[in-house]
Amino acid sequence: MKHAHHHEPAEFQKLQIGILVVSDTRTLETDTSGQYLTAVLETTGHQVKDRSIVKDEVAAIQEKLIAWSSDGDFQAVLVTGGTGVTARDVTPEAVEPLYTKTLPGFGELFRMLSYQEISTACIQSRASAGLIGKMLVFCLPGSRGACRLALEDIILPQLDASTLPCSFPALFSRM
Repeated sequence: MKHAHHHEPAEFQKLQIGILVVSDTRTLETDTSGQYLTAVLETTGHQVKDRSIVKDEVAAIQEKLIAWSSDGDFQAVLVTGGTGVTARDVTPEAVEPLYTKTLPGFGELFRMLSYQEISTACIQSRASAGLIGKMLVFCLPGSRGACRLALEDIILPQLDASTLPCSFPALFSRM
């Protein structure tokens, strides 16, 4: 049962966002998922402060996220790739130990929505989200379809201060 909330929508806030592509094979030119995320985020008014590609290696992933978190200028980061179950998929092993708070609802909702598109294959996704200090981090599969689903159906509304009853921009000052 939904409860009525009488919050006034806040004005849109441009966020500083990083995109980290985890891949042994993609380049900035061949990375269609990162290109898609960048285009949509910028079209909706956010600034992609950096887009980088790192190998599927725990140390490389952690090094970039720690640097971005320490920078203090990134409010959110989308990590794409490495969330599957093959031997080279190490994104959750790299990112989750860095979380200071986990957001389990993101992975749960992502898999629920994925089920409608890819059926039971959704259980192979280890998508997750959490905070590293004050920086929001979303770990997405590398496929363009998975990035589209996560961004359009979950992440964008939560990065928009006008989303009611609540969104992350309203919480940033209290994180």
